[in-house]
Amino acid sequence: MTTETRFAAVRAALGHNLATGAELGASIAVEIDGELVLDVWGGHQDAARTRPWERDTITNVFSITKIVTALAVLTLDLDLDAPVASYWPEFAANGKSGILVRHLLAHTAGLPGFDPPSSVDDLYDARAAADRLAAQAPWWEPGTASGYHLMTQGFLLGELVRRRTGRSLRDYVAESIAGPLNADFQIGAAPADRHRVADLIPPPAIDTSALDPASIRYRTFTAPAVPADAAGTPAWQSAEIGAANGHGNARSVARILSPLISDDRIHQQQTAGTDLVNGLYLRWGPGLALSDHRTLPWIPEGRIAYWGRWGGSMAIIDTQRRMAIAYVMNKMSPGILGSPRAEQYLTEIYREVMS
Repeated sequence: MTTETRFAAVRAALGHNLATGAELGASIAVEIDGELVLDVWGGHQDAARTRPWERDTITNVFSITKIVTALAVLTLDLDLDAPVASYWPEFAANGKSGILVRHLLAHTAGLPGFDPPSSVDDLYDARAAADRLAAQAPWWEPGTASGYHLMTQGFLLGELVRRRTGRSLRDYVAESIAGPLNADFQIGAAPADRHRVADLIPPPAIDTSALDPASIRYRTFTAPAVPADAAGTPAWQSAEIGAANGHGNARSVARILSPLISDDRIHQQQTAGTDLVNGLYLRWGPGLALSDHRTLPWIPEGRIAYWGRWGGSMAIIDTQRRMAIAYVMNKMSPGILGSPRAEQYLTEIYREVMS
């Protein structure tokens, strides 16, 4: 493990949470100027506590995958203000000729879910999912508001990667991002690595019963409805779900985030307001949310971009301090974004770097 003395409180907090059962297994990493200054892990991969969380343990990071997929698009020679259809002609169908690449990155394209009927099985064929979205009409006027593209963003951006490079998103991430960075991260989980994938302990299911069935929020969370335990299935791990089935740990996520520290594009605000899907006040840049005390008051304001995983894992890019932070765990907390444990660790990290 790597722990600079100044981050001892973070290591202690993780140890306390593991001892009390607040955590099952977790890892936390911080890179500053490309140097790994904090890399700690502990706990167990499984609820029975028979498999320790090791240095090379990985787990499904759900929506932190979206950051990696956005990075894949940002590394391509694409004009973010160009119509998506200029790279993917079929996408212009059903009134989508004016949707721009930056709309896909900022969740403002109006395609947050699939038109019904849909099921989890529809997520397991990335090409078919992309074709389906290309034929679909937007659910609101693109560019006017954000609506979190819960499962669809990965297929939309992944198809741009395929059209531009001729490679699948999975292969592009492996060959052009994770490989060169020596980051232990992959879209899906290869069969040879599944023995080191930590089990996810699901939170209570998201209750949609009180939502208006005609609302965009209801339509997104049920199109399709995805239970957390789907992530442990061979079908999920074999698929290419660029919004949700990346596998890694805090060290590999922090490593992958580091190139974005110098990319000014991530701080260019695309939209701000209450998101139509998750109900949070969000300022979206291209691919990540921008810090705002109205959303997560424990993330400082400034040139900071972030996103998190359902259950509480977090990934933060702090350009001002040239810092990348990642927290990845397997005992999921209730809620859509962040958790008390994430707040605890991030507060301690920032207490040290800002002192």
